Amino acid sequence: MTDLTPPANFGIFHIRKWFLQIDDTLAGETGKLADGAPQRRIVIAALLFNPCAGRYVEQLDEYIAASGELGAEFARRVSHAANGQAIESYGKACLVGLNGEYEHGNMLLTTSFADPVRAAVGGAKAWIPSAGKRGAPGTAIDIPMAHKDALYVRSHYDTITASFADAPAPNEVLIAFAVATRGRLHARLGGIKANAILGQDGLR
Repeated sequence: MTDLTPPANFGIFHIRKWFLQIDDTLAGETGKLADGAPQRRIVIAALLFNPCAGRYVEQLDEYIAASGELGAEFARRVSHAANGQAIESYGKACLVGLNGEYEHGNMLLTTSFADPVRAAVGGAKAWIPSAGKRGAPGTAIDIPMAHKDALYVRSHYDTITASFADAPAPNEVLIAFAVATRGRLHARLGGIKANAILGQDGLR
């Protein structure tokens, strides 16, 4: 029987593709120009062979631990794509091919993976919004986003949609991380302001 497992090319993982999606919003839906700098939103994604596809694996610790190296590469790519701009919000997601379990995506999105990205965006404090599902190639995923230091900053509640034309194949899993350089344009729902969270208004 032929072994169809591809060779590892990133630690213990086989990565088939990296993806980068960037959008810069200069005006709102009604055409009103940005209240300040445009909003840049970035999605970085890695498409991996799923080492657990097609079988039940009780212990996933090996893959959770190895995801730290993956997170470090995400951190490097996020910093490069931001091109010096400060990051204010973030979110993460997974898409699991149909031969895998949803758990196989989540095992790559834990704290081991996320901490290097937190460090890269300035030592973020808040829980990272997360989403995931199983799907066929081309399946879209909505990645929820929130302020990196406080979930309850309403101006930074956001969602970015990403899809990948030939991913994930049945034996693959796709991991995505999204960041943004500011909150929504003309956010006006009240609540705690981002600059207050940062201590600029006397709050900590």
